[in-house]
Amino acid sequence: MTSFKKAFVIGLIWTLFPLVSYAQSSVFDLNFEFQAYPTGLIPGLRLEKGFADQHAVHLRLGYNWIRHRDLGVQDDERGDGYGFTLGYKYYFREAFQAWFLGARNDIWFNTLDWEDYDAGGNVVDSGTTKITVVQPTAEVGFTFVSGEGKWTFSPNLAFGYEVNVKTDGAEVGEGAILLLGIKIGPRF
Repeated sequence: MTSFKKAFVIGLIWTLFPLVSYAQSSVFDLNFEFQAYPTGLIPGLRLEKGFADQHAVHLRLGYNWIRHRDLGVQDDERGDGYGFTLGYKYYFREAFQAWFLGARNDIWFNTLDWEDYDAGGNVVDSGTTKITVVQPTAEVGFTFVSGEGKWTFSPNLAFGYEVNVKTDGAEVGEGAILLLGIKIGPRF
């Protein structure tokens, strides 16, 4: 692990610890999350901890399956990667069962295979690019809670911007991203 990654993880833990430690809410959700966007799919595991009356922080670990097709820089870009998310949500009602607004930042470590074609559709160039992506995102959604309060279900819509902050190889696509998602799981 590089010194940058170590410092980032330590800083993340240092930032989140006070929020979770001073939490006034006992709400803790463990959710499977799935998001789809025009050029990919993201399944993940999300931990959310409520604090105060209407606030929550969350951490997600996820897998990013990417198919940019010809919407990126190259004629065909496809690949995958792993990453994590750190975010904040504000619920418009207490009890964490309401409309919410959120802000989050995703960090992805992706590898994309790409190809360029001539007018006849023949491959004229190809390669592999490794990228580190920073993706600030805003989200809106609603959290439904089962009658017993043991399960949650949340559909959401998110809009963000992908920025390739580190590129090893040829340039590949980045830019605005619209995500449609759901999360479901137990509440403790």
